[in-house]
Amino acid sequence: MKQELKYLVLHCTATPEGRDVSAAEIRRWHTSPVSAGGRGWKQVGYTDLVHLNGSVERLVANNEDAWVDPWEITNGAKGYNSISRHIVYAGGVAADGKTPKDTRTAAQKAALEKYVKDFHTAHPKVKIIGHNQVAAKACPSFDVSAWLREIGINQ
Repeated sequence: MKQELKYLVLHCTATPEGRDVSAAEIRRWHTSPVSAGGRGWKQVGYTDLVHLNGSVERLVANNEDAWVDPWEITNGAKGYNSISRHIVYAGGVAADGKTPKDTRTAAQKAALEKYVKDFHTAHPKVKIIGHNQVAAKACPSFDVSAWLREIGINQ
């Protein structure tokens, strides 16, 4: 049963600064069996991935409407998946691989801004949040509310 879209959740891959991530790698992390080092999920955690160069790659098909159909559900934020879409940028931790850090490149910032503005225009009632606003995590390693104000989105 489809549900009304209520959130766009922003994420980071929690990979070191400057390291790009492939769709295949994310699929492996999320859908491989736990015994093989994955999470054992049926679906990846994100609808779209923003690469270091600013290109946006679709990971899970969706019809772009204001509903989350069962085939569109991703596993980005426990308890929110059936009412959310999730976008992730490659990065989010310092070179040490542990310390949360806003590592978005200029190209990623521009791509994420365009994506979020386009999304907000299409779905003005949907709340845009960081993963850390619904889970005890640093992800996406920047203050989404402050950033939204900077780019002119007041919600």
